[in-house]
Amino acid sequence: MSHSFPVRIFYEDTDMAGVVYYANYLRYIERARSDIVEQIGLDQRAMRDEGLVFVVTRVEADYLGAARFGDRLEVRTTHQAEGPVRWVFDQDVLRDGKVIFRAKVTAVCMTTAGKPTRLPAKLRLSDGDPAA
Repeated sequence: MSHSFPVRIFYEDTDMAGVVYYANYLRYIERARSDIVEQIGLDQRAMRDEGLVFVVTRVEADYLGAARFGDRLEVRTTHQAEGPVRWVFDQDVLRDGKVIFRAKVTAVCMTTAGKPTRLPAKLRLSDGDPAA
């Protein structure tokens, strides 16, 4: 599956050099993932009330360029379930069609007690896992 999410850069996003502070890219890709969860129809608050949460377990990131105040960016994401527990996201942040940040993010579904558990059926079924 693929997804696009717009981001506008505000003054508060920048550092003393006038470029986007490096950690803010992680915020932008998190917002895109949250939007994906909502579009799929999963209610994370209801999941939490049932004792289930998504947890990021790995991030690989490459900074390939810099964004500045006033830029408009796009976060492009492809994602898929990998096995019954892991959900993997390939995320690119683009400015004017050029990739300036790239990340691979792995998330898992866990109980609020910290034990891994199966992804919601909506995600597993999209990966060809017939178990619901």
